[in-house]
Amino acid sequence: MPSAESTQASVHEPERVRPTKDDAVAAAASEFIGGPVGRRALLGTSWWTPVRVIALVAIGMFALGLVQKAPCYNGAWFFGASSQYTHACYSDIPHLYQGRGFADGLVPYFDKLPGDMQYLEYPVLTGVFMEAASWFTPGSGSIQDQEQWYWMVNAGMLMVCAAVIIVCVTRTHARRPWDGLLVALAPALALTATINWDLLAVALTAAAMLMWSRSRSLAFGVLLGLATAAKLYPVFLLGPLFVLCWRAGKWRDFGKALGGTAVAWLVVNLPVMLFAFDGWSKFYTFSQERGVDFGSFWLILAQNSKNPLTTDSVNMFATLLVLLCCVGIAALALTAPRRPRFAQLAFLIVAAFILTNKVYSPQYVLWLVPLAVLARPKWRDFLIWQACEVAYFLGIWMYLAYTTSGDAHKGLPTDGYHWTIALHLLGTLYLCAVIVRDILMPERDVVRRAGDDDPSGGVLDGAEDVFVFGPAAHRPRHAADFEGPQVEWGGRGSTSPAGPPMDGSL
Repeated sequence: MPSAESTQASVHEPERVRPTKDDAVAAAASEFIGGPVGRRALLGTSWWTPVRVIALVAIGMFALGLVQKAPCYNGAWFFGASSQYTHACYSDIPHLYQGRGFADGLVPYFDKLPGDMQYLEYPVLTGVFMEAASWFTPGSGSIQDQEQWYWMVNAGMLMVCAAVIIVCVTRTHARRPWDGLLVALAPALALTATINWDLLAVALTAAAMLMWSRSRSLAFGVLLGLATAAKLYPVFLLGPLFVLCWRAGKWRDFGKALGGTAVAWLVVNLPVMLFAFDGWSKFYTFSQERGVDFGSFWLILAQNSKNPLTTDSVNMFATLLVLLCCVGIAALALTAPRRPRFAQLAFLIVAAFILTNKVYSPQYVLWLVPLAVLARPKWRDFLIWQACEVAYFLGIWMYLAYTTSGDAHKGLPTDGYHWTIALHLLGTLYLCAVIVRDILMPERDVVRRAGDDDPSGGVLDGAEDVFVFGPAAHRPRHAADFEGPQVEWGGRGSTSPAGPPMDGSL
């Protein structure tokens, strides 16, 4: 017989949202495994908790991604200029083992590299990750054997990062653990996970989002600083957080987050900055000097122009565009009828950075997947976006196959590649559009419609506004009729009369 304390705790356990009850696409897809789980299912009380189920699914999908790279592992990385593209299994990892001096025992940032790239062009924490993988790579055997080992070691380390992402996303929204299944089943994640080392920064960012949802502002800042030491994009999350804390008056928490970010970034970067400045700065100078590259709308313009813009001009215009996006997102945050959720603005700001950038590599989709699930956990919209990204994943490799196959021209010509670029840009813009609509019309937001305010918002969850612009500063005289769960915006734990059952059912 349960004790009074355990009974009391169960009463306050958050009610879990079941996607197969709330999402038509999820319900239809569940027919492959027997249909939606019923009200009396005991998944939440068995060993098969949502986070464990989702983690196992994610590992399975990651393994399928490794299998997809098998043709390259068995030879296409080493023999034939275009075969790694025709099999769509390219990865930077094996090529950079020798190309960036790891095979020769060179120390990243401190030792100069032979060839055109004098120093490693990755942020410091990513360089440490790459170097650590080389320590576990046998130095004996042919260079092909070593590169195969290096890729496998990195794949194992990146799988750990993927597991961290899954656990963090699943736990960020306590009432919506099954949303993590969207990340686990994302085809673009499986296909691009081992192209580069982006999953390290994504895992640290996902962990930072989890810490913020638990109101641990300093831990959030430390993890975000580490993520920024691995990749530049995570620092952009401080922008929307600043605006949201401004609107809610949470300056102390933002100060902790900002301080933690700065200190963690400096702890990682300062030693290399002081003793190997040229190597440390290579990432920043390379990013500034590189020309228009794959996946961006700038490439379409350049390849269809007789007088393409110079790199300096593209840098200037791209900076202006992203700044305009930042201003627009800030205005949206301060004038929306209800303060936007942190995950919504986080997705928008990272998407704006990618969309306006002069390069949109296929693995950049990894930056957006966890944020997309937290911002818009709707299966239909997520799958539309993923379909666009998969199309682009195939398009870029077929285009490279075309350009490297000589007179045979096997693959996708330039015009066809431009269409795939446009498709994946439009897919990201579509997701941005529905998120903006959710912000302007909170009753359309599936998270808030289920009875939550901002599950990933931490101290912002349920907080009152203290600074608002525009119509949001005045209460409406008449409320629009809305059929469905009625939510008191800003109140903690406000739910509809008939909430979902308290189990872990999908």
